[in-house]
Amino acid sequence: MAEGTNGVLLEARGVRKTYTRGGETVAVLDGLDLRVPEGEWLSLMGPSGSGKTTLLNVLGGLDHPDEGSVIAGGEDIELLSPSELSAWRARHVGFIFQLYNLIPVLTAYQNVELPLLLTPLSRKEREAQVRTALDLVDLGHRLDHYPAQLSGGQEQRVAIARAIVTDPTYILADEPTGDLDARSEAEILDLLGTLHEDLGKTIVMVTHDAEAAAHADRILHLDEGVLVERKGSARP
Repeated sequence: MAEGTNGVLLEARGVRKTYTRGGETVAVLDGLDLRVPEGEWLSLMGPSGSGKTTLLNVLGGLDHPDEGSVIAGGEDIELLSPSELSAWRARHVGFIFQLYNLIPVLTAYQNVELPLLLTPLSRKEREAQVRTALDLVDLGHRLDHYPAQLSGGQEQRVAIARAIVTDPTYILADEPTGDLDARSEAEILDLLGTLHEDLGKTIVMVTHDAEAAAHADRILHLDEGVLVERKGSARP
């Protein structure tokens, strides 16, 4: 994927998304604008129900705005057909979720391999990429284990390996440490830091945890449907 204008990899322009609650229309995203430079780690914060996950889903092509557009690498993804969007998402976006979303009857290896089954890679090529991804998250020795045999932190690391196995252009993480103890949270944040600093991955992370958010280059708060930057809230 090519960069957008002036090094901007991901951009939301005038994004509006509404829901109906109890007969009332609520603008969760209200003409929202966002520009994410290539290689940035961005944290999104805001109260529960403020639309953080909705925004993440729109940025990843899992949901569509009522108005506005999402430009990724200079391409307006709202103009893609459903099949084109699915292929684009599989190639360019790595998703990490709070509850891991691992398939319990598949091993760590098989869970990580899943995104590659949609590609033309050979079995040998898939195996090389899966092993590389699991080694990167320090779980190469647990590839034959099932999710029930892993700790929560290890499950999340498998989920991260699955997210990066296709070498995505950017990573969208929705509360990736929200279900973890303090030690596992620190390990996952360190791993995201490695992906960001050593591999140059662009990361957009939703979190309610100010300490987790502070690992990012920049923090934005979703407030009444728009994003607000609060100075001094991210690491130098």
